[in-house]
Amino acid sequence: MILIQSLRVSLSEMGFAVLLRGGGDPRTLPIFIGNLEAQSIAMVLDGVQPPRPMTHDLMVRLMEQAGRRLTRVEICALRENTFFAKLVLESDDGEIDARPSDALALALRAKASIYVAPEVMETAGLRLDDAGRPGKPESAQSRVEDLKRKLEKAVEDERYEDAARLRDQIQKLTQTN
Repeated sequence: MILIQSLRVSLSEMGFAVLLRGGGDPRTLPIFIGNLEAQSIAMVLDGVQPPRPMTHDLMVRLMEQAGRRLTRVEICALRENTFFAKLVLESDDGEIDARPSDALALALRAKASIYVAPEVMETAGLRLDDAGRPGKPESAQSRVEDLKRKLEKAVEDERYEDAARLRDQIQKLTQTN
């Protein structure tokens, strides 16, 4: 798992995205989220204390009152362009499935660690410059080589829908007009 060291909310023409970056990893994982979730995360990042608890504040307080502590959040999978997350509690209660946006909002409030599965970062991570724009474009050949590595991994992991999508991307890049 990749420990996230930097998290920020960004607005693009496609809507709000939370940008996750691990220490020592040049890639950033963008996850598009709704307006309300973006506001909830941004409030914590900006140190804004609402006069009354927001939903995520209430959830953390309920966990604490029940004697549970959120220790970590994991962005654990990407299937059919949808990210999946889980909450990991300190006790032996196991893991709780959650939307990534809710999991991140809770992690920030509970001061819990945030992790991303390496295969998620491999599949969806982007190299961004300091201004948050995509970095220098790769050559078509290096992009094909990268996609072939991802295809091999998808087949190895028996993620055949991902493999088919990657195969199609490779074919599109290697077609001669």
